[in-house]
Amino acid sequence: MATSPKTTIGILTGGGDVPGLNPCIKQLVLDAHQVGMTVLGIRRGWDGLMAFSSSDPDSRVRHIIPLDPNRVRTIDRSGGTILHTSRTNPSAVSHKDAPEFLKDSFASKKDTLDFTDHVLDNLSSLGIDVLVAIGGDDTLSFAFRLHREGFPVIAIPKTMDNDVTGTDYCIGFSTAVTRSVNFIHALRTSSGSHERIAVVELFGRYCGETSLVSAYLAGVERCVISEVPFNIDTLCRFLVADRENNPSRYAMMTISEGAVMEGGEMALSGEADAFGHRKLGGIGAVTSEAVKKITGIGIIFQPLLYLMRSGSPDSLDLMVAFNYANMAVDLIRKKSFGKMVALSGGQYRAVDISVVTGGAKRVDVDGLYDADTYRPRIRTVHGKPMFLY
Repeated sequence: MATSPKTTIGILTGGGDVPGLNPCIKQLVLDAHQVGMTVLGIRRGWDGLMAFSSSDPDSRVRHIIPLDPNRVRTIDRSGGTILHTSRTNPSAVSHKDAPEFLKDSFASKKDTLDFTDHVLDNLSSLGIDVLVAIGGDDTLSFAFRLHREGFPVIAIPKTMDNDVTGTDYCIGFSTAVTRSVNFIHALRTSSGSHERIAVVELFGRYCGETSLVSAYLAGVERCVISEVPFNIDTLCRFLVADRENNPSRYAMMTISEGAVMEGGEMALSGEADAFGHRKLGGIGAVTSEAVKKITGIGIIFQPLLYLMRSGSPDSLDLMVAFNYANMAVDLIRKKSFGKMVALSGGQYRAVDISVVTGGAKRVDVDGLYDADTYRPRIRTVHGKPMFLY
């Protein structure tokens, strides 16, 4: 599809919020405005495009936000996303999650339907020429679907797990690690005062990067990651020894929310979302109770989780968010669609959006972790990206 000075860009954010989304939105609007393009913000990610009805006069007000420099002037100073977000997957919609006006499409309430054609019709009705999707591999996988259907898309990777394939860095990771390190250090005072073992649970479903890097930078004694099942008795022996060897009589560990005890299963609850993911969380509490029972030592259990992704972005996430937005507009101006902006080898690059189908990245256990002692072990950083992926 050809672009012109009157090109209209649609932009949306999907999945979990992270610091850096608003700065990315702002910079994209400013850059697009400078070259005469129009920007429409789509509320609640893919859900907004699916719930929009061209036959409903109020639908545009509910789901679409015209964005101009005045509208986004101060949004970079805060975290989250002014466009809101969702975990909707238009290619696999259940009856209960479908907008009311689409429910008649289902022959049975047990059906799951693909509303990709409906999304494409809505993009046409809204006059959107190219779509910029900001999200993790789930959100960007549907952007890739639109690309395969022939619609112009640009993908921007964000996730505090930093696990999107094809890029060394995703918006939100630096701030999440910075928050985690700061909170871990703050917990040292209570842990030491009460001579306890502190268990800090961090986000990370299949990738333990936040647990690993946060533990590495904060100097935490033990670190449990999603990639390596752990033995609770062995872990307890280490923690008891760590506490005894600490003049302040405390020990600390981090644990990924997706971690699994040997012989156990991932701690899940609730129904699966549109991308097949059930809600994670609980392994930190289970581990804390087990450590207390086995060792007889008092525990401080602190799930950081949403605190990691709250608040304003740090300077690195500002820098990357601004530059990813700048790249996106430049690609649109050059009519180079079907791309994901990325950092690779220390340089900003555009890669084919198909990379998002390669599966989430994982910790390099052999190079960065000691699975026998549950500790970060950075054997060498030579040739590795800045954040060790």
